[in-house]
Order: sequence, then C-alpha cells, then structure tokens
Amino acid sequence: MISHENAVKLLSETGCEPDVIEHCLAVSSFSIMIAHKLVASGKVVDVGLVGIGAILHDLGRARTHRIDHAAVGAKIAEELGLDPLIVRIIKCHIGAGLSREDARSFGLPDDDYIPRSIEEKIVAHADNLMRGTERISLEEYLSRMHAKCLSEENINRIKALADELGVY
Repeated sequence: MISHENAVKLLSETGCEPDVIEHCLAVSSFSIMIAHKLVASGKVVDVGLVGIGAILHDLGRARTHRIDHAAVGAKIAEELGLDPLIVRIIKCHIGAGLSREDARSFGLPDDDYIPRSIEEKIVAHADNLMRGTERISLEEYLSRMHAKCLSEENINRIKALADELGVY
C-alpha cells in the first residue's frame, strides 16, 4: 500500500491545490479517529486503508471541483495502479454514495457509487462532516444538502450512515 507521505505527494503532483490537500489531511485524521472508535467497539476495520483512502479521496479535484471529481479521481487512481480498495474509497465518497440512478441524473458514468465496506463508509462520512479543515455537525451538513435540493433518499442515506457509524 502507498505510504502516507507518498499519498500526500501524489495529491500535489497531480495538481491538487494546497487547500484541497489540507482538507484531505483533515478528513484522514478524522477518519482514523472514527476507525479507532469502531475498532474499540469490536468492529474489524483496516485503519491504514482508511487513512490512505481518506488522504486520496479528493484526488479528482486535481482536475475538477464538480460532483464528478469522485469518478475522475477513481479513474486517475486506476491509471496510477493504486490498490482497488483505495479506488473504491475515492469513487464512493460523495455524501453517503450515489445510486446508479443518481449517477445518471448527475451526468456521471453509469455505475453504483454506494460505499459498501466499512472503510468506504468511514471516509464518506468523515468527509461529510468536514468543511475544509473544520469539523461540522451532521445537522449543518444536512442543512447544506437540503439547500442543494438533494433528494430525500440521499438525505436518508446520509442519516443512516451517521447512525451506522455512531458519529454525528
């Protein structure tokens, strides 16, 4: 697996701005905290995968800042030969994931972007609760998503993910 230092270097080399890199590091730190909490409660979590996946989750922002940055980042990660588990974390980190129908409605490649593994879910949720490098509440995030007219299905998926992980 790619090291922490090499993951950060990769973000820079692909063209991510310093504020994006700082955000990725903040999401990684928060993701690792969530992972340790879940491990302490008896869950099996690959904490190293969570940390690296979170650092690289916004890799696609080197090319775009639109919703397609997850699909773009996953494609970049594949082209670089990164671990498929990291590729999935990058691909599935938007909100609490996007269904095929959601993906089509947003103009994304026809695919399922729902996080399935615990590691994918942790990174998606940690990203939801970070604005830049600042931790925000679930209520604030949901308010922002309502303002963007996100569907009730997506809002409910975000709430369910928070409940599953026990982090609000």
